[in-house]
Amino acid sequence: MDNRQAIGSWLSGPRAAMEEAGADLGYRGEQLGLPEQGPGSIARPGRRLGALAVDWGLCLLIAYGLITDGYGQATSNWALSIFFVMSALTVGTLGFTPGKRLFGLRVLALDTGTVNPLRALLRTLLLCLALPALIWDRDGRGLHDRLARTVEVRL
Repeated sequence: MDNRQAIGSWLSGPRAAMEEAGADLGYRGEQLGLPEQGPGSIARPGRRLGALAVDWGLCLLIAYGLITDGYGQATSNWALSIFFVMSALTVGTLGFTPGKRLFGLRVLALDTGTVNPLRALLRTLLLCLALPALIWDRDGRGLHDRLARTVEVRL
């Protein structure tokens, strides 16, 4: 193996390197019984980050305009509190936040298909900690989704 191959496998990630070595990993969501593309398939990271940005922006706007009245140091703390409440309530009742709805995403429980409020509360708490959301499995599910036994899919 020359240096270009070693650097190329590093840049393309471990999944590409494993597939190049002959491992058949399948598509994202195959182990969960989800389709490869279209409605019901695993949500891609770009859509998920876009939905998160919309939700966070909405929470910042509410915190800045209605609660802190422009006091910048407290705005982030209030925005996180608003995000926690908004996400726990909307995911626990509707299955999506305003940002997820805008980007065509929905959170589903793996076993029942609907997310109950306690599962949504656990998922939201772990999401607010940020670190569990940064650790993903091969299906693209964050640790917060794995522990809450949920999956984020396309509508």
